[in-house]
Amino acid sequence: MSDFVIGGDLTVDRLGYGAMRLSGDPGIFTPPRDRAAAVAVLRRAVELGVNFIDTADAYALGDNERLIAEALHPYADGVVIATKGGNTRPSAEEWVPLGQPAYIRQQVELSLRRLRTEAIDLYQIHRLDPALPVADQIGTLADLQRQGKIRHIGLSEVTVEQIEQARAVAPIASVQNLYNLINRQSEAVLEYTAAHGIAFIPWFPIAAGEHAGPDGPVGKIAAEVGATPAQTALAWLLRRSSNIVPIPGTSSIAHLEENVAARGVVLSDAQYATLDGLASA
Repeated sequence: MSDFVIGGDLTVDRLGYGAMRLSGDPGIFTPPRDRAAAVAVLRRAVELGVNFIDTADAYALGDNERLIAEALHPYADGVVIATKGGNTRPSAEEWVPLGQPAYIRQQVELSLRRLRTEAIDLYQIHRLDPALPVADQIGTLADLQRQGKIRHIGLSEVTVEQIEQARAVAPIASVQNLYNLINRQSEAVLEYTAAHGIAFIPWFPIAAGEHAGPDGPVGKIAAEVGATPAQTALAWLLRRSSNIVPIPGTSSIAHLEENVAARGVVLSDAQYATLDGLASA
């Protein structure tokens, strides 16, 4: 399957784009140093058929959302913009969850303004606030959904139990957790979302390390299929489950084009099985 339908009505290509890396520093705290280049990357992504763009209000203190609107507004038909809220940035080194209803409502309003849209396609809680009940945080988004300010609700870095608590309050369209060839600590979450028709959006989908080197298992299989290790890792994800929507990020058009070309990488059953076994190796 080349597409996945998020929330029953948002049809997206299963290879999305994460805009986080379009920041000017490793802490994702400042705007891009070369704004024109960042705009060009976003526009090229859409030209290549990428129609799912992921961002957050915490990236560059909201400038990442503003950048997306600068590059892509008015949004082409079928382009889905997902953003996140509920993580504050007191400094470049800090990510602090805050799920107070008034704060979430404020952040949704700011995201609407920066993205230049009347409704956010997919709004995800960036991190649940451990100081508040899950129901209170999701209840706020459910109210905003009823008001027409967000279309679908998503979660990030959650457990199966937390997903179930959230689903008791409102439909959940997506879950965004860390997941890749090597790090599969969210395996249970992936299985749960697949069983319930929920999009699973792995962040950091391309793990780096010795396994991806020329003599490593990913590197060897990449050579066999005529692809790069990054493309091979993405191809494994796309085959792993039909609800997976990876969002590899980059600030380079060349790297973007390489990632998107992973759509065409075909793994044999034996190659897939070898890669599948890496997490337990």
